[in-house]
Amino acid sequence: MIRYVGRRLVELIPVAFGVLLVVFTISHLTPSDPVLTLLGEHASPQAVEKLRAELQLNDPLPTQFLRYVGHVLKGDLGRSIHSSERVTYLLGTRFPATIELTLAAMLIASTIGLLTGIIAASKQNTWFDSVSMVVALFGFSMPIFWLGIMLILLFAWYLGWLPISGRLDYTLELTRVTNLYLVDAVVSGNWQALGNAIRHLILPAITLSTVPLAIIARMTRSSLLEVLRQDYVRTARAKGLAEQRVVSRHALKNAFIPVVTVIGLNVGSLLGGAILTETIFAWPGVGRLVVDSIFARDYPIVQGVVLVIALLFVLVNLLVDVSYAYLDPRIRYG
Repeated sequence: MIRYVGRRLVELIPVAFGVLLVVFTISHLTPSDPVLTLLGEHASPQAVEKLRAELQLNDPLPTQFLRYVGHVLKGDLGRSIHSSERVTYLLGTRFPATIELTLAAMLIASTIGLLTGIIAASKQNTWFDSVSMVVALFGFSMPIFWLGIMLILLFAWYLGWLPISGRLDYTLELTRVTNLYLVDAVVSGNWQALGNAIRHLILPAITLSTVPLAIIARMTRSSLLEVLRQDYVRTARAKGLAEQRVVSRHALKNAFIPVVTVIGLNVGSLLGGAILTETIFAWPGVGRLVVDSIFARDYPIVQGVVLVIALLFVLVNLLVDVSYAYLDPRIRYG
Protein backbone atom coordinates (compact mmCIF):
# COMPACT_ATOMS: atom_id res chain seq x y z
CA MET A 1 0.00 0.00 0.00
CA ILE A 2 2.78 2.44 0.90
CA ARG A 3 4.60 1.72 -2.35
CA TYR A 4 1.38 2.26 -4.29
CA VAL A 5 0.73 5.61 -2.59
CA GLY A 6 4.32 6.66 -3.21
CA ARG A 7 4.04 5.74 -6.88
CA ARG A 8 0.82 7.71 -7.24
CA LEU A 9 2.41 10.74 -5.58
CA VAL A 10 5.30 10.57 -8.03
CA GLU A 11 2.75 10.55 -10.83
CA LEU A 12 1.67 13.99 -9.65
CA ILE A 13 4.83 15.47 -11.19
CA PRO A 14 3.94 14.95 -14.89
CA VAL A 15 0.31 15.85 -14.14
CA ALA A 16 1.35 19.14 -12.57
CA PHE A 17 3.75 19.88 -15.42
CA GLY A 18 1.09 19.13 -18.02
CA VAL A 19 -1.45 21.36 -16.24
CA LEU A 20 1.09 24.17 -16.06
CA LEU A 21 1.94 23.85 -19.75
CA VAL A 22 -1.68 23.78 -20.94
CA VAL A 23 -2.90 26.63 -18.75
CA PHE A 24 0.16 28.78 -19.45
CA THR A 25 -0.19 28.28 -23.20
CA ILE A 26 -3.91 28.96 -23.34
CA SER A 27 -3.75 32.02 -21.09
CA HIS A 28 -0.88 33.59 -23.03
CA LEU A 29 -2.35 32.92 -26.46
CA THR A 30 -5.56 34.85 -25.76
CA PRO A 31 -5.85 37.97 -27.92
CA SER A 32 -6.24 40.38 -24.99
CA ASP A 33 -3.22 42.06 -23.40
CA PRO A 34 -3.12 42.27 -19.58
CA VAL A 35 -1.06 45.46 -19.84
CA LEU A 36 -3.79 47.22 -21.84
CA THR A 37 -6.38 45.87 -19.39
CA LEU A 38 -4.36 47.37 -16.55
CA LEU A 39 -3.47 50.74 -18.13
CA GLY A 40 -6.50 51.21 -20.35
CA GLU A 41 -6.86 51.32 -24.10
CA HIS A 42 -5.75 54.96 -24.29
CA ALA A 43 -2.39 54.41 -22.60
CA SER A 44 0.67 55.69 -24.45
CA PRO A 45 2.89 53.16 -26.28
CA GLN A 46 5.81 54.18 -24.05
CA ALA A 47 3.86 53.38 -20.88
CA VAL A 48 2.71 50.06 -22.34
CA GLU A 49 6.23 49.00 -23.31
CA LYS A 50 7.63 50.08 -19.94
CA LEU A 51 5.08 48.02 -18.01
CA ARG A 52 5.51 45.00 -20.31
CA ALA A 53 9.27 45.15 -19.65
CA GLU A 54 8.70 45.39 -15.87
CA LEU A 55 6.38 42.37 -15.97
CA GLN A 56 8.83 40.49 -18.24
CA LEU A 57 6.09 39.91 -20.81
CA ASN A 58 8.38 40.75 -23.73
CA ASP A 59 10.41 37.59 -23.22
CA PRO A 60 9.69 34.60 -25.48
CA LEU A 61 6.95 32.29 -24.19
CA PRO A 62 9.32 29.33 -23.58
CA THR A 63 11.51 31.59 -21.43
CA GLN A 64 8.51 32.84 -19.48
CA PHE A 65 7.25 29.28 -18.98
CA LEU A 66 10.59 27.93 -17.73
CA ARG A 67 10.93 30.90 -15.37
CA TYR A 68 7.43 30.25 -14.04
CA VAL A 69 8.12 26.52 -13.53
CA GLY A 70 11.29 27.41 -11.62
CA HIS A 71 9.32 29.68 -9.31
CA VAL A 72 6.65 27.00 -8.78
CA LEU A 73 9.30 24.47 -7.76
CA LYS A 74 10.36 26.94 -5.06
CA GLY A 75 6.76 27.26 -3.84
CA ASP A 76 6.26 30.65 -5.47
CA LEU A 77 3.16 30.92 -7.67
CA GLY A 78 4.00 34.48 -8.63
CA ARG A 79 2.27 37.79 -8.00
CA SER A 80 -0.98 39.24 -9.26
CA ILE A 81 -0.46 41.59 -12.20
CA HIS A 82 -3.10 43.99 -10.89
CA SER A 83 -2.70 43.99 -7.11
CA SER A 84 0.91 42.74 -6.81
CA GLU A 85 -0.30 40.39 -4.06
CA ARG A 86 1.31 36.97 -3.91
CA VAL A 87 -0.87 34.29 -5.48
CA THR A 88 -0.21 31.99 -2.52
CA TYR A 89 -1.60 34.67 -0.19
CA LEU A 90 -4.71 35.15 -2.34
CA LEU A 91 -5.27 31.38 -2.44
CA GLY A 92 -4.79 31.17 1.31
CA THR A 93 -7.51 33.77 1.89
CA ARG A 94 -9.97 32.47 -0.72
CA PHE A 95 -9.55 28.67 -0.71
CA PRO A 96 -10.97 28.10 2.79
CA ALA A 97 -14.28 29.62 1.64
CA THR A 98 -14.46 27.23 -1.32
CA ILE A 99 -13.44 24.25 0.82
CA GLU A 100 -16.12 25.11 3.40
CA LEU A 101 -18.78 25.42 0.70
CA THR A 102 -17.66 22.22 -1.04
CA LEU A 103 -17.63 20.14 2.14
CA ALA A 104 -21.05 21.44 3.18
CA ALA A 105 -22.48 20.68 -0.26
CA MET A 106 -20.96 17.18 -0.30
CA LEU A 107 -22.23 16.50 3.22
CA ILE A 108 -25.77 17.31 2.08
CA ALA A 109 -25.38 15.42 -1.20
CA SER A 110 -23.80 12.32 0.37
CA THR A 111 -26.20 12.04 3.31
CA ILE A 112 -29.43 12.56 1.40
CA GLY A 113 -28.19 10.82 -1.75
CA LEU A 114 -27.07 7.67 0.07
CA LEU A 115 -30.25 7.43 2.15
CA THR A 116 -32.44 8.01 -0.90
CA GLY A 117 -30.55 5.46 -2.99
CA ILE A 118 -30.60 2.81 -0.25
CA ILE A 119 -34.33 3.20 0.43
CA ALA A 120 -35.14 3.28 -3.29
CA ALA A 121 -33.18 0.05 -3.89
CA SER A 122 -34.74 -1.65 -0.85
CA LYS A 123 -38.22 -0.64 -2.03
CA GLN A 124 -37.74 -1.18 -5.76
CA ASN A 125 -40.75 -0.47 -7.98
CA THR A 126 -42.66 1.27 -5.18
CA TRP A 127 -43.94 4.86 -5.27
CA PHE A 128 -40.89 6.04 -3.29
CA ASP A 129 -38.52 4.49 -5.81
CA SER A 130 -40.29 6.11 -8.76
CA VAL A 131 -40.70 9.54 -7.16
CA SER A 132 -37.13 9.70 -5.82
CA MET A 133 -35.60 8.81 -9.17
CA VAL A 134 -37.77 11.37 -11.00
CA VAL A 135 -36.73 14.03 -8.48
CA ALA A 136 -33.08 12.99 -8.85
CA LEU A 137 -33.33 13.30 -12.63
CA PHE A 138 -34.92 16.73 -12.21
CA GLY A 139 -32.13 17.80 -9.83
CA PHE A 140 -29.46 16.58 -12.23
CA SER A 141 -31.02 18.46 -15.16
CA MET A 142 -31.72 21.72 -13.32
CA PRO A 143 -29.32 24.61 -14.13
CA ILE A 144 -27.47 25.68 -10.99
CA PHE A 145 -27.74 29.40 -11.75
CA TRP A 146 -31.54 29.14 -12.10
CA LEU A 147 -31.92 27.15 -8.88
CA GLY A 148 -29.72 29.60 -6.97
CA ILE A 149 -31.76 32.58 -8.14
CA MET A 150 -35.04 30.82 -7.29
CA LEU A 151 -33.80 29.98 -3.79
CA ILE A 152 -32.70 33.57 -3.24
CA LEU A 153 -36.07 34.90 -4.38
CA LEU A 154 -38.03 32.47 -2.18
CA PHE A 155 -36.05 32.16 1.05
CA ALA A 156 -34.11 35.43 1.09
CA TRP A 157 -36.29 37.96 -0.73
CA TYR A 158 -39.91 36.92 -0.11
CA LEU A 159 -39.67 34.98 3.16
CA GLY A 160 -36.60 36.73 4.56
CA TRP A 161 -35.44 33.59 6.36
CA LEU A 162 -31.87 33.48 5.05
CA PRO A 163 -29.28 36.05 3.91
CA ILE A 164 -28.77 36.66 0.20
CA SER A 165 -24.99 36.69 -0.09
CA GLY A 166 -21.65 36.68 1.68
CA ARG A 167 -20.31 34.48 4.46
CA LEU A 168 -21.02 36.61 7.54
CA ASP A 169 -22.94 39.77 8.44
CA TYR A 170 -20.66 42.79 8.38
CA THR A 171 -21.89 43.77 11.85
CA LEU A 172 -20.35 40.64 13.39
CA GLU A 173 -16.70 40.16 14.26
CA LEU A 174 -14.92 36.82 14.09
CA THR A 175 -11.35 35.96 15.03
CA ARG A 176 -9.98 34.31 11.88
CA VAL A 177 -7.42 31.58 12.29
CA THR A 178 -8.11 29.08 9.51
CA ASN A 179 -10.50 31.27 7.46
CA LEU A 180 -12.98 28.40 7.79
CA TYR A 181 -15.66 30.44 9.50
CA LEU A 182 -17.45 27.49 11.10
CA VAL A 183 -14.21 26.19 12.57
CA ASP A 184 -13.03 29.62 13.69
CA ALA A 185 -16.39 30.35 15.34
CA VAL A 186 -16.28 27.07 17.29
CA VAL A 187 -12.64 27.53 18.32
CA SER A 188 -13.25 31.09 19.53
CA GLY A 189 -16.58 30.19 21.16
CA ASN A 190 -18.42 32.80 19.09
CA TRP A 191 -21.76 31.03 18.85
CA GLN A 192 -23.55 34.04 17.37
CA ALA A 193 -21.07 34.11 14.48
CA LEU A 194 -21.42 30.32 14.11
CA GLY A 195 -25.18 30.53 13.69
CA ASN A 196 -24.85 33.44 11.29
CA ALA A 197 -22.20 31.65 9.20
CA ILE A 198 -24.41 28.55 8.99
CA ARG A 199 -27.36 30.68 7.80
CA HIS A 200 -25.17 32.20 5.08
CA LEU A 201 -23.95 28.74 4.06
CA ILE A 202 -27.34 27.03 3.67
CA LEU A 203 -28.51 28.40 0.32
CA PRO A 204 -25.22 28.14 -1.62
CA ALA A 205 -24.56 24.66 -0.18
CA ILE A 206 -28.02 23.42 -1.20
CA THR A 207 -27.60 24.93 -4.67
CA LEU A 208 -24.19 23.34 -5.16
CA SER A 209 -25.30 19.95 -3.81
CA THR A 210 -28.18 19.31 -6.22
CA VAL A 211 -26.22 17.73 -9.08
CA PRO A 212 -23.95 15.47 -6.96
CA LEU A 213 -26.95 14.51 -4.79
CA ALA A 214 -28.83 13.28 -7.83
CA ILE A 215 -25.81 11.38 -9.14
CA ILE A 216 -25.08 9.74 -5.78
CA ALA A 217 -28.71 8.72 -5.29
CA ARG A 218 -28.97 7.08 -8.70
CA MET A 219 -25.55 5.40 -8.43
CA THR A 220 -26.32 4.07 -4.93
CA ARG A 221 -29.62 2.63 -6.12
CA SER A 222 -28.20 0.92 -9.21
CA SER A 223 -25.12 -0.42 -7.41
CA LEU A 224 -27.14 -1.74 -4.46
CA LEU A 225 -29.69 -3.39 -6.75
CA GLU A 226 -26.88 -5.23 -8.53
CA VAL A 227 -25.42 -6.47 -5.25
CA LEU A 228 -28.83 -7.52 -3.90
CA ARG A 229 -29.11 -9.95 -6.84
CA GLN A 230 -25.90 -11.78 -5.88
CA ASP A 231 -25.97 -15.37 -4.60
CA TYR A 232 -24.57 -14.60 -1.15
CA VAL A 233 -27.41 -12.11 -0.55
CA ARG A 234 -29.98 -14.75 -1.52
CA THR A 235 -28.25 -17.11 0.92
CA ALA A 236 -28.47 -14.56 3.71
CA ARG A 237 -32.17 -14.10 3.03
CA ALA A 238 -32.70 -17.88 2.93
CA LYS A 239 -31.20 -18.10 6.43
CA GLY A 240 -34.05 -15.95 7.67
CA LEU A 241 -32.17 -12.68 8.21
CA ALA A 242 -34.24 -9.52 8.23
CA GLU A 243 -34.09 -7.43 5.04
CA GLN A 244 -32.61 -4.46 6.92
CA ARG A 245 -29.81 -6.65 8.28
CA VAL A 246 -29.16 -8.16 4.84
CA VAL A 247 -28.78 -4.70 3.32
CA SER A 248 -26.70 -3.14 6.10
CA ARG A 249 -24.42 -6.09 6.94
CA HIS A 250 -23.97 -7.90 3.64
CA ALA A 251 -24.88 -5.75 0.64
CA LEU A 252 -24.16 -2.13 1.48
CA LYS A 253 -20.39 -2.30 1.90
CA ASN A 254 -19.86 -4.13 -1.39
CA ALA A 255 -22.11 -1.64 -3.18
CA PHE A 256 -20.09 1.32 -1.94
CA ILE A 257 -17.11 1.07 -4.32
CA PRO A 258 -18.74 2.79 -7.34
CA VAL A 259 -20.50 5.20 -4.97
CA VAL A 260 -17.23 6.23 -3.33
CA THR A 261 -15.76 6.76 -6.80
CA VAL A 262 -18.60 9.10 -7.70
CA ILE A 263 -18.28 10.98 -4.41
CA GLY A 264 -14.54 11.46 -4.95
CA LEU A 265 -15.00 12.70 -8.50
CA ASN A 266 -17.69 15.13 -7.38
CA VAL A 267 -15.54 16.53 -4.56
CA GLY A 268 -12.82 17.33 -7.07
CA SER A 269 -15.33 18.75 -9.52
CA LEU A 270 -17.00 20.97 -6.92
CA LEU A 271 -13.66 22.42 -5.83
CA GLY A 272 -13.16 23.78 -9.33
CA GLY A 273 -16.75 24.02 -10.46
CA ALA A 274 -18.31 26.23 -7.79
CA ILE A 275 -17.86 29.29 -10.01
CA LEU A 276 -21.56 29.84 -10.77
CA THR A 277 -22.65 29.28 -7.17
CA GLU A 278 -19.99 31.59 -5.77
CA THR A 279 -20.87 34.26 -8.32
CA ILE A 280 -24.62 34.11 -7.62
CA PHE A 281 -24.23 34.25 -3.84
CA ALA A 282 -21.20 36.60 -3.82
CA TRP A 283 -19.27 33.88 -2.03
CA PRO A 284 -15.61 35.00 -1.70
CA GLY A 285 -13.98 31.77 -2.86
CA VAL A 286 -11.56 30.79 -5.61
CA GLY A 287 -14.42 30.52 -8.10
CA ARG A 288 -15.05 34.26 -8.02
CA LEU A 289 -11.31 34.88 -7.82
CA VAL A 290 -10.59 32.98 -11.03
CA VAL A 291 -13.52 34.60 -12.87
CA ASP A 292 -12.31 38.08 -11.93
CA SER A 293 -8.76 37.11 -12.90
CA ILE A 294 -9.85 35.81 -16.31
CA PHE A 295 -11.63 39.05 -17.12
CA ALA A 296 -8.62 41.04 -15.89
CA ARG A 297 -6.17 38.78 -17.80
CA ASP A 298 -4.32 38.19 -14.54
CA TYR A 299 -2.36 35.13 -15.70
CA PRO A 300 -0.50 34.23 -12.46
CA ILE A 301 -3.74 33.90 -10.47
CA VAL A 302 -5.47 31.78 -13.13
CA GLN A 303 -2.44 29.49 -13.42
CA GLY A 304 -2.08 29.16 -9.65
CA VAL A 305 -5.76 28.36 -9.06
CA VAL A 306 -5.92 25.74 -11.83
CA LEU A 307 -2.69 24.10 -10.65
CA VAL A 308 -3.86 23.81 -7.03
CA ILE A 309 -7.29 22.49 -8.05
CA ALA A 310 -5.72 19.90 -10.36
CA LEU A 311 -3.41 18.65 -7.59
CA LEU A 312 -6.29 18.48 -5.11
CA PHE A 313 -8.35 16.55 -7.65
CA VAL A 314 -5.57 13.96 -8.02
CA LEU A 315 -5.12 13.70 -4.23
CA VAL A 316 -8.85 13.17 -3.69
CA ASN A 317 -8.86 10.37 -6.25
CA LEU A 318 -5.82 8.85 -4.55
CA LEU A 319 -7.77 8.72 -1.28
CA VAL A 320 -10.66 7.08 -3.16
CA ASP A 321 -8.33 4.42 -4.57
CA VAL A 322 -6.91 3.71 -1.12
CA SER A 323 -10.42 3.35 0.32
CA TYR A 324 -11.13 0.49 -2.12
CA ALA A 325 -8.86 -1.84 -0.15
CA TYR A 326 -10.90 -1.16 2.98
CA LEU A 327 -14.27 -1.61 1.31
CA ASP A 328 -13.27 -4.81 -0.55
CA PRO A 329 -10.59 -7.02 1.09
CA ARG A 330 -10.02 -8.73 -2.26
CA ILE A 331 -8.40 -5.56 -3.59
CA ARG A 332 -4.71 -5.33 -2.82
CA TYR A 333 -2.17 -2.84 -4.14
CA GLY A 334 1.28 -4.18 -4.85
